[in-house]
Amino acid sequence: MDKTLRQERLDLPLEDKIAASKAILAEAIRRFGRDFWLAWTGAKDSTLVLWLTRRACAEESLPMPRVLTIDEGDPFPEVTAFQERLTREWGLDRTIAANREVLGKKPGIGDYIALAELSPESRAEVARTGFTGPGFPFDPESPVGNQLMKVAPMNAFLRDNQVAALATAIRWDEHPARAEEEYESPRHTPPHLRIHPILHMREADVWEITLTRDIPFCELYRRGYRSLGTRHGTVRQSDKPAWEQDLSDRSQERAGRDQEKEEAMEQLRSLGYM
Repeated sequence: MDKTLRQERLDLPLEDKIAASKAILAEAIRRFGRDFWLAWTGAKDSTLVLWLTRRACAEESLPMPRVLTIDEGDPFPEVTAFQERLTREWGLDRTIAANREVLGKKPGIGDYIALAELSPESRAEVARTGFTGPGFPFDPESPVGNQLMKVAPMNAFLRDNQVAALATAIRWDEHPARAEEEYESPRHTPPHLRIHPILHMREADVWEITLTRDIPFCELYRRGYRSLGTRHGTVRQSDKPAWEQDLSDRSQERAGRDQEKEEAMEQLRSLGYM
Protein backbone atom coordinates (compact mmCIF):
# COMPACT_ATOMS: atom_id res chain seq x y z
CA MET A 1 0.00 0.00 0.00
CA ASP A 2 1.47 3.36 -0.96
CA LYS A 3 1.94 6.28 1.40
CA THR A 4 -0.98 8.28 0.00
CA LEU A 5 -3.45 5.46 0.54
CA ARG A 6 -2.16 4.85 4.06
CA GLN A 7 -2.69 8.53 4.85
CA GLU A 8 -6.22 8.36 3.47
CA ARG A 9 -6.95 5.42 5.74
CA LEU A 10 -5.50 7.27 8.74
CA ASP A 11 -7.73 10.25 7.98
CA LEU A 12 -10.98 8.30 7.71
CA PRO A 13 -13.84 9.24 10.09
CA LEU A 14 -13.76 7.13 13.24
CA GLU A 15 -16.92 5.16 12.40
CA ASP A 16 -15.43 4.23 9.04
CA LYS A 17 -12.27 3.03 10.76
CA ILE A 18 -14.31 0.86 13.11
CA ALA A 19 -16.29 -0.57 10.19
CA ALA A 20 -13.09 -1.31 8.25
CA SER A 21 -11.54 -3.14 11.19
CA LYS A 22 -14.64 -5.24 11.78
CA ALA A 23 -14.78 -6.13 8.09
CA ILE A 24 -11.16 -7.33 8.14
CA LEU A 25 -11.83 -9.49 11.20
CA ALA A 26 -15.10 -10.93 9.88
CA GLU A 27 -13.46 -11.86 6.58
CA ALA A 28 -10.61 -13.61 8.40
CA ILE A 29 -13.05 -15.63 10.53
CA ARG A 30 -14.96 -16.76 7.42
CA ARG A 31 -11.74 -17.56 5.60
CA PHE A 32 -9.84 -19.43 8.32
CA GLY A 33 -12.49 -20.55 10.82
CA ARG A 34 -11.02 -22.26 13.90
CA ASP A 35 -7.51 -21.80 12.54
CA PHE A 36 -7.72 -18.02 13.06
CA TRP A 37 -6.54 -16.78 16.48
CA LEU A 38 -6.28 -13.39 18.20
CA ALA A 39 -3.08 -12.30 19.97
CA TRP A 40 -3.93 -10.50 23.22
CA THR A 41 -1.42 -8.80 25.52
CA GLY A 42 -3.93 -7.11 27.83
CA ALA A 43 -2.86 -3.70 26.51
CA LYS A 44 -5.20 -1.11 25.01
CA ASP A 45 -4.70 -1.94 21.33
CA SER A 46 -5.16 -5.71 21.55
CA THR A 47 -8.13 -5.25 23.88
CA LEU A 48 -9.68 -3.03 21.21
CA VAL A 49 -9.15 -5.82 18.66
CA LEU A 50 -10.93 -8.22 21.03
CA TRP A 51 -13.86 -5.81 21.34
CA LEU A 52 -14.06 -5.25 17.59
CA THR A 53 -14.01 -9.00 17.01
CA ARG A 54 -16.81 -9.60 19.51
CA ARG A 55 -18.89 -6.90 17.85
CA ALA A 56 -18.25 -8.30 14.37
CA CYS A 57 -19.15 -11.81 15.53
CA ALA A 58 -22.36 -10.62 17.18
CA GLU A 59 -23.42 -8.58 14.17
CA GLU A 60 -22.72 -11.31 11.61
CA SER A 61 -23.44 -14.45 13.68
CA LEU A 62 -19.85 -15.66 13.49
CA PRO A 63 -17.99 -17.81 16.04
CA MET A 64 -15.59 -15.96 18.32
CA PRO A 65 -11.95 -16.88 17.60
CA ARG A 66 -9.70 -18.29 20.26
CA VAL A 67 -7.20 -16.04 22.04
CA LEU A 68 -3.44 -16.43 22.52
CA THR A 69 -1.51 -14.76 25.33
CA ILE A 70 2.26 -14.99 25.85
CA ASP A 71 3.67 -15.19 29.39
CA GLU A 72 7.12 -13.67 28.93
CA GLY A 73 8.06 -14.05 32.60
CA ASP A 74 7.84 -10.46 33.90
CA PRO A 75 4.22 -9.29 33.72
CA PHE A 76 2.62 -6.44 35.58
CA PRO A 77 0.31 -8.01 38.21
CA GLU A 78 -2.30 -5.47 37.13
CA VAL A 79 -2.15 -6.70 33.54
CA THR A 80 -2.43 -10.34 34.62
CA ALA A 81 -5.43 -9.53 36.84
CA PHE A 82 -7.08 -7.59 34.01
CA GLN A 83 -6.62 -10.48 31.58
CA GLU A 84 -8.05 -12.97 34.04
CA ARG A 85 -11.06 -10.76 34.76
CA LEU A 86 -11.86 -10.04 31.12
CA THR A 87 -11.39 -13.70 30.20
CA ARG A 88 -14.14 -14.56 32.70
CA GLU A 89 -16.44 -11.65 31.88
CA TRP A 90 -16.21 -12.03 28.10
CA GLY A 91 -16.07 -15.83 28.13
CA LEU A 92 -12.82 -15.93 26.15
CA ASP A 93 -11.30 -19.24 25.07
CA ARG A 94 -7.74 -18.27 25.97
CA THR A 95 -4.47 -20.18 25.85
CA ILE A 96 -1.27 -18.97 27.52
CA ALA A 97 1.97 -19.89 25.76
CA ALA A 98 5.36 -19.60 27.47
CA ASN A 99 8.94 -20.80 27.42
CA ARG A 100 8.43 -23.31 30.24
CA GLU A 101 12.08 -24.33 30.19
CA VAL A 102 13.32 -20.88 31.15
CA LEU A 103 10.40 -20.02 33.43
CA GLY A 104 11.05 -23.28 35.28
CA LYS A 105 14.34 -21.79 36.47
CA LYS A 106 12.32 -18.98 38.13
CA PRO A 107 14.77 -16.29 36.98
CA GLY A 108 14.63 -12.73 38.23
CA ILE A 109 15.49 -9.77 36.05
CA GLY A 110 19.27 -9.71 35.66
CA ASP A 111 19.85 -13.32 36.71
CA TYR A 112 22.54 -14.94 34.58
CA ILE A 113 21.41 -17.70 32.23
CA ALA A 114 24.15 -19.87 30.75
CA LEU A 115 23.49 -21.07 27.22
CA ALA A 116 25.05 -24.44 28.06
CA GLU A 117 22.20 -25.05 30.51
CA LEU A 118 19.51 -24.55 27.87
CA SER A 119 18.08 -27.06 25.40
CA PRO A 120 19.33 -27.16 21.80
CA GLU A 121 16.03 -25.60 20.73
CA SER A 122 16.46 -22.61 23.04
CA ARG A 123 20.11 -22.20 22.07
CA ALA A 124 19.04 -22.14 18.42
CA GLU A 125 16.53 -19.37 19.15
CA VAL A 126 19.21 -17.29 20.85
CA ALA A 127 21.56 -17.87 17.91
CA ARG A 128 18.93 -16.47 15.53
CA THR A 129 19.42 -13.04 17.14
CA GLY A 130 23.16 -13.09 16.35
CA PHE A 131 24.14 -13.43 20.01
CA THR A 132 27.34 -15.46 20.45
CA GLY A 133 28.22 -15.12 24.14
CA PRO A 134 28.24 -17.93 26.75
CA GLY A 135 25.20 -16.51 28.57
CA PHE A 136 23.09 -13.44 29.21
CA PRO A 137 21.15 -11.66 31.97
CA PHE A 138 17.46 -12.57 32.01
CA ASP A 139 15.37 -9.73 30.62
CA PRO A 140 12.37 -10.44 28.36
CA GLU A 141 12.63 -6.94 26.87
CA SER A 142 16.19 -7.37 25.61
CA PRO A 143 16.60 -8.62 22.03
CA VAL A 144 17.78 -12.05 23.23
CA GLY A 145 15.11 -12.25 25.93
CA ASN A 146 12.41 -11.13 23.51
CA GLN A 147 13.31 -13.93 21.10
CA LEU A 148 13.52 -16.57 23.82
CA MET A 149 10.52 -15.57 25.94
CA LYS A 150 8.06 -14.12 23.40
CA VAL A 151 8.83 -15.07 19.81
CA ALA A 152 9.94 -18.67 20.42
CA PRO A 153 6.91 -19.77 22.48
CA MET A 154 4.55 -17.98 20.12
CA ASN A 155 6.05 -19.63 17.05
CA ALA A 156 6.05 -23.02 18.76
CA PHE A 157 2.38 -22.60 19.57
CA LEU A 158 1.51 -21.53 16.03
CA ARG A 159 3.39 -24.51 14.61
CA ASP A 160 2.09 -27.13 17.07
CA ASN A 161 -1.52 -25.97 16.72
CA GLN A 162 -1.40 -25.44 12.95
CA VAL A 163 -2.58 -21.85 13.26
CA ALA A 164 -3.28 -20.47 9.79
CA ALA A 165 -3.69 -16.81 10.72
CA LEU A 166 -3.06 -14.64 13.76
CA ALA A 167 -4.51 -11.18 14.37
CA THR A 168 -2.26 -8.65 16.09
CA ALA A 169 -2.91 -5.09 17.23
CA ILE A 170 -0.08 -3.13 15.64
CA ARG A 171 -0.74 0.34 14.19
CA TRP A 172 0.99 2.34 11.46
CA ASP A 173 1.60 5.34 13.72
CA GLU A 174 2.93 3.30 16.66
CA HIS A 175 6.52 2.67 15.56
CA PRO A 176 8.58 3.41 12.40
CA ALA A 177 9.19 -0.33 11.95
CA ARG A 178 5.43 -0.83 11.51
CA ALA A 179 4.75 2.22 9.34
CA GLU A 180 4.67 0.32 6.04
CA GLU A 181 2.98 -2.88 7.22
CA GLU A 182 0.10 -4.34 5.20
CA TYR A 183 -3.23 -5.59 6.52
CA GLU A 184 -2.11 -9.11 5.65
CA SER A 185 1.50 -10.14 6.14
CA PRO A 186 2.65 -13.71 5.35
CA ARG A 187 5.19 -15.27 7.69
CA HIS A 188 7.26 -18.36 6.97
CA THR A 189 8.70 -19.61 10.28
CA PRO A 190 6.25 -21.19 10.87
CA PRO A 191 4.05 -20.56 7.81
CA HIS A 192 1.03 -18.44 8.75
CA LEU A 193 -0.62 -15.14 7.92
CA ARG A 194 -0.54 -12.11 10.20
CA ILE A 195 -3.74 -10.07 10.13
CA HIS A 196 -3.50 -6.43 11.28
CA PRO A 197 -7.06 -5.06 11.64
CA ILE A 198 -6.29 -1.71 13.33
CA LEU A 199 -3.33 -0.49 11.29
CA HIS A 200 -5.32 2.64 10.38
CA MET A 201 -6.12 3.56 14.00
CA ARG A 202 -4.23 6.36 15.69
CA GLU A 203 -3.53 6.27 19.42
CA ALA A 204 -6.18 8.95 19.92
CA ASP A 205 -8.67 6.79 18.01
CA VAL A 206 -8.00 3.86 20.32
CA TRP A 207 -8.73 5.95 23.37
CA GLU A 208 -11.80 7.63 21.89
CA ILE A 209 -13.34 4.26 21.05
CA THR A 210 -12.32 2.76 24.38
CA LEU A 211 -13.74 5.60 26.48
CA THR A 212 -16.92 6.28 24.51
CA ARG A 213 -17.84 2.58 24.20
CA ASP A 214 -16.93 1.71 27.81
CA ILE A 215 -14.38 -0.87 26.73
CA PRO A 216 -12.51 -2.24 29.77
CA PHE A 217 -8.82 -1.37 30.07
CA CYS A 218 -5.97 -2.02 32.49
CA GLU A 219 -5.86 0.46 35.37
CA LEU A 220 -2.18 1.23 34.70
CA TYR A 221 -3.25 3.54 31.88
CA ARG A 222 -5.19 5.62 34.38
CA ARG A 223 -2.00 5.94 36.45
CA GLY A 224 -0.06 7.48 33.57
CA TYR A 225 1.43 4.54 31.68
CA ARG A 226 1.01 5.17 27.97
CA SER A 227 2.30 1.85 26.59
CA LEU A 228 2.61 -1.42 28.50
CA GLY A 229 5.39 -3.97 28.19
CA THR A 230 7.08 -5.98 30.92
CA ARG A 231 6.97 -4.83 34.55
CA HIS A 232 10.68 -3.97 34.76
CA GLY A 233 10.97 -2.80 31.16
CA THR A 234 8.25 -0.15 31.30
CA VAL A 235 8.35 3.19 33.11
CA ARG A 236 5.65 5.76 33.61
CA GLN A 237 6.24 9.02 31.75
CA SER A 238 3.46 11.13 33.30
CA ASP A 239 1.05 11.33 36.22
CA LYS A 240 -1.82 12.06 33.83
CA PRO A 241 -4.02 9.26 32.51
CA ALA A 242 -2.76 8.06 29.14
CA TRP A 243 -5.66 9.60 27.21
CA GLU A 244 -5.04 13.04 28.77
CA GLN A 245 -1.41 13.18 27.64
CA ASP A 246 -0.25 14.79 24.40
CA LEU A 247 -1.26 12.06 21.98
CA SER A 248 -0.10 14.16 19.04
CA ASP A 249 3.48 13.51 20.20
CA ARG A 250 3.75 10.03 18.74
CA SER A 251 7.41 9.69 19.75
CA GLN A 252 6.34 9.50 23.38
CA GLU A 253 3.85 6.62 23.13
CA ARG A 254 6.56 3.98 23.53
CA ALA A 255 9.15 6.20 25.24
CA GLY A 256 8.59 4.34 28.50
CA ARG A 257 9.46 0.98 26.92
CA ASP A 258 12.88 -0.65 26.91
CA GLN A 259 14.77 1.35 24.29
CA GLU A 260 17.25 -1.39 23.36
CA LYS A 261 14.31 -3.41 22.08
CA GLU A 262 12.69 -0.38 20.46
CA GLU A 263 15.89 0.38 18.52
CA ALA A 264 16.11 -3.25 17.39
CA MET A 265 12.45 -3.47 16.32
CA GLU A 266 13.20 -4.08 12.65
CA GLN A 267 15.40 -7.06 13.49
CA LEU A 268 12.95 -8.39 16.08
CA ARG A 269 10.05 -8.25 13.63
CA SER A 270 12.13 -10.08 11.02
CA LEU A 271 12.56 -12.86 13.58
CA GLY A 272 8.83 -13.12 14.27
CA TYR A 273 8.00 -10.43 16.82
CA MET A 274 4.74 -8.53 16.42
